[in-house]
Amino acid sequence: MKLYGLRIFVTDMAVAKEFYGDTLELPIIWERPELGAFGVKLENAELIIEVAHGEEERGYVGRFLGASLQVDDIVDTYERLCEEGVDFPTPPEKQEWGGVLAHFHDPFGNVLTLLGEAR
Repeated sequence: MKLYGLRIFVTDMAVAKEFYGDTLELPIIWERPELGAFGVKLENAELIIEVAHGEEERGYVGRFLGASLQVDDIVDTYERLCEEGVDFPTPPEKQEWGGVLAHFHDPFGNVLTLLGEAR
């Protein structure tokens, strides 16, 4: 068994494509406009971005996902994303277990984690 993908619910497909495709620089590998969904490629899985259609799904928008995006240079990536206007409540912080992480928000309030190693 392996992880196939993680679904992230949004309310505006165009804004989501700009954020995940352009700002985070993740390659869009498929689109299904009729379903209000697209996928971006990560090394070992996909992020599936999907418009929240029903009332229940709209309740999923803006939540903490527990999804971590690992990068080679967390400080460089953090600084670049800050320049792009990405909302980081706090800068990257070294964790007791040795890694460095920083939470950030997509344009819909979904919380993701940027993960790297200490320099």
